[in-house]
Amino acid sequence: MANKITAAITAVGSYVPDYVLSNKVLETMVDTNDEWITTRTGIKERRLLKEKGKGTSFLAIKAAQNLLEKRGIKAEEIDLIIMATATPDMPVAITGVYVATQIGAVNAFAFDLQAACSSFLFGMSVAATYIESGRYKKVLLIGADKMSSIIDYTDRATCIIFGDGAGAVLFEPNEEGLGFQDEILRSDGIGREYLKIDAGGSILPASEDTVKNNQHFVFQDGKTVFKYAVSGMADVSEKIMQRNHLSHDDVQWLVAHQANLRIIDATANRMGLDQSKVLVNIEKYGNTTSATLPLVLCDFEKNFKKGDNLIFAAFGGGFTWGAIYLKWAYNTEN
Repeated sequence: MANKITAAITAVGSYVPDYVLSNKVLETMVDTNDEWITTRTGIKERRLLKEKGKGTSFLAIKAAQNLLEKRGIKAEEIDLIIMATATPDMPVAITGVYVATQIGAVNAFAFDLQAACSSFLFGMSVAATYIESGRYKKVLLIGADKMSSIIDYTDRATCIIFGDGAGAVLFEPNEEGLGFQDEILRSDGIGREYLKIDAGGSILPASEDTVKNNQHFVFQDGKTVFKYAVSGMADVSEKIMQRNHLSHDDVQWLVAHQANLRIIDATANRMGLDQSKVLVNIEKYGNTTSATLPLVLCDFEKNFKKGDNLIFAAFGGGFTWGAIYLKWAYNTEN
């Protein structure tokens, strides 16, 4: 009997812009300070894409090219590109389609997937399902956001948190039982009012007034979002371990959405994980929304061993949240 096909991550790639916005620089822009930002969020600096006329697609293309080069495959081999983003280049004209064309993925179809900070996590579920169905062999999932395009740099509640960046992973079939194992994905419309951009959608289209009233920037009710994020991410991460009979010894790595260090710590504590298993790079990039999970994979790729158990967890606007259990499928040449 043929082995069941699972969907494994076989390559990762990333890109972050050169410009660094440090806490020290932010001190000159808004009423805040390095110590306050660090103790509450864990963030020291974030990267911003400053060049005019460049959007999320620029970041995504760079990350995809980095992955293709590392994996040693041609873009023509890709069957599907899923573009996880909350900041598309523009409405209607799909960003992922442009990215596919620009990298030369002429045999792929592409679409965007939007679930706020859970976009990449939900994208993993979609990519894995396409692979498991046997219909496609190479699915490229890209998480990219140019958060600086929707942040008000006079609003100290949000401008300290977000950064720009992109990461990509390749999913391919696996017959050793590695790769995607299980998922718990959730959403709840109660979150609609707590993390949003008021204008620019179909309810409140752009007008002179919406621009004047600063309604095209991200609004976040930090306390409420924090409360829901801590309980949501911790709950599903604990549940996925229980469901798969995993003790804290069985989990090698927690790959958590990098929104706030205290949320990551709370999730790890609930899972009973030692700090050495908790992957954190929030101090370098801030919250890059759809890009946090793949950026963590890239930064720590050399630490992963074939067969390692990874738990992914995220929480985003809407609200959206979830956890995914995945077995790592390859060893990295150091």
